[in-house]
Amino acid sequence: MKIPLSQIAHARSGDKGDTANVGIIAYQDKHYPILVREVTPERVKAHFGPLVLGSVERFELPNLAALNFLLHESLGGGGTLSLRIDAQGKTLGAGLLALEIEASESEL
Repeated sequence: MKIPLSQIAHARSGDKGDTANVGIIAYQDKHYPILVREVTPERVKAHFGPLVLGSVERFELPNLAALNFLLHESLGGGGTLSLRIDAQGKTLGAGLLALEIEASESEL
């Protein structure tokens, strides 16, 4: 079944220059394998569309049941250079939580 990512995880996000950092943390350790399977760099890049001009890197943190993403060229230059309303990427974590993922009832 399809569920929003927000059903099994929460997010934190921030910036470093023109790169946004988005952490996705499972509410329960048992949901971490779903994150690894469903929240790929390709899907994250597609989800944000033209907001992310560069590559998306993913780092797995199994001891924290979390994934960390770097979204390169995603902040319009970043901080003082950007004309975007969210030049530091603080809302990108919340935006990613809207991603629809597949999970079976037995996994939930």
